[in-house]
Amino acid sequence: MRIICHGGAGGTPEEPEPRRAVLDEAAETGTREASVVDAVVSAVAVLEESPRFNAGFGGAVQSDGIVRTDAGIMTDGREAGAVASMPGVEHAAAAARVVMEETPHVFVSGVHAVDLADDFGIDVERDLLTAETRERYEDVDPPDGAPAEHLAWIEERFGGHDTVGAVAHDPDSDAFAACTSTGGRTFALAGRVGDVPQIGSGFFCGPAGGASATGAGEDIAKATLTRRAVRHLEDGLDAQAAADRAIAEFGELTDSSAGIIVLDGAGAGSAFNSEGMQTSVATTE
Repeated sequence: MRIICHGGAGGTPEEPEPRRAVLDEAAETGTREASVVDAVVSAVAVLEESPRFNAGFGGAVQSDGIVRTDAGIMTDGREAGAVASMPGVEHAAAAARVVMEETPHVFVSGVHAVDLADDFGIDVERDLLTAETRERYEDVDPPDGAPAEHLAWIEERFGGHDTVGAVAHDPDSDAFAACTSTGGRTFALAGRVGDVPQIGSGFFCGPAGGASATGAGEDIAKATLTRRAVRHLEDGLDAQAAADRAIAEFGELTDSSAGIIVLDGAGAGSAFNSEGMQTSVATTE
């Protein structure tokens, strides 16, 4: 099993080494699994549990003071599942897997996604706010009233991003899976959903390989960043060249920052145009 994980593209982290240690743990956890789906979900779960990343516990707070999680997962057989806008669900990747494996759908959102996760044994009552994120929200004069008032409040506050993700390859079966999970962007409008649970934007997978993206979600979605990267694999580029090409194209289309990890049958690649993006690669080969 080979796996690559990322902890989000953004600024330089204040404590890079502890973050990297969690990423290394996530990647190693993934390599111990028997299938690529198990690998990416278990790796991402480690990151969702860590407040050092914007996913699960410690995710970004929306304009109404609530953390809502999103995730998506896809295999090389184009099986896919996604969830969005879930309060109280730390392990969004596991919920996305439920959609993929247990329903005839590819996307379930909001309270219905929470209910579905609950039915399949996923904890849906986790307080996702850390003391730091709660204090940060309370210190910026939270808005009241209707969405229009929230929009006025977020105009100068909506910003920061980060996301976590993993892509795995099993050389014995030549199977791939890609998974991405997030708490969204800081101080977004309540109910906002970005690129992460959208197939071809936050995640994509096919027989040539898989990709997981992170960064400015609205622009990633409009550029279908991960689909671009996998298409480059399909056209014969290796994982690193595909990542580089996708980010170069993203830079030509937008003024925003993003990062991407890519995995093919020969190896892993990553690229970003932000200040930084931490990744970790592990293999049992």
